[in-house]
Amino acid sequence: MESTSSRAYRSGLRATQAAQTRERVLRAAAELFSAQGYQATTFAAIAREAGVSTETVKAAGAKSALLIAAFEVTFSGTEGADSLTDTEAGAGVIDLPNEVFLAAVIARIVDANARAHALWTVLLGAAGSDELVAGALQTILTRRREDYRMLVAELIRRALVPARAAERADELADELSFLMSPEGYQQLVGQSGWSRERYAGWIDGRVLEWASAANVAG
Repeated sequence: MESTSSRAYRSGLRATQAAQTRERVLRAAAELFSAQGYQATTFAAIAREAGVSTETVKAAGAKSALLIAAFEVTFSGTEGADSLTDTEAGAGVIDLPNEVFLAAVIARIVDANARAHALWTVLLGAAGSDELVAGALQTILTRRREDYRMLVAELIRRALVPARAAERADELADELSFLMSPEGYQQLVGQSGWSRERYAGWIDGRVLEWASAANVAG
């Protein structure tokens, strides 16, 4: 008779293997969606890229669900998180000291935009014809706004912007969301030909200007 520990080991091994397979599928989907677009990417193509069967890809979800999950994993490193603070991309930032906190936030967002800007453009396009993607897009945008509200609140808590800025918290969150959006990366780096370094420096400068303005007008 198989022991309880043996069954637990086998169950854990299967779960690990399933998670690794799903990650390969999502990484392959992200690569192909970014390169080919939503409509042109097929289950069969994703399967070939991931080195799995077409049935395995279909079992991972509908094409729209794969696009959504692929974006989440590419942008933040974590699928289905409610907040960026709960993801691989946001891990540990909240514990950093004041002198490096804002710079670390900017660096993490720049990295995320570099990874996911092309896929974000595909997501925006697919939302026009797919209701599931459109609904997910609204959820992502809502979460993004909440994350920037949390960032403004954290900056106030750390006294990096004045407490009176809380009166304009929603407006300030919208400004930060605009400044550090994947759309901006796509336009400046993808379309205008900026280097990633130039973009990162631009973001850093604009956010520091924003923080200074918040301190004056907060």
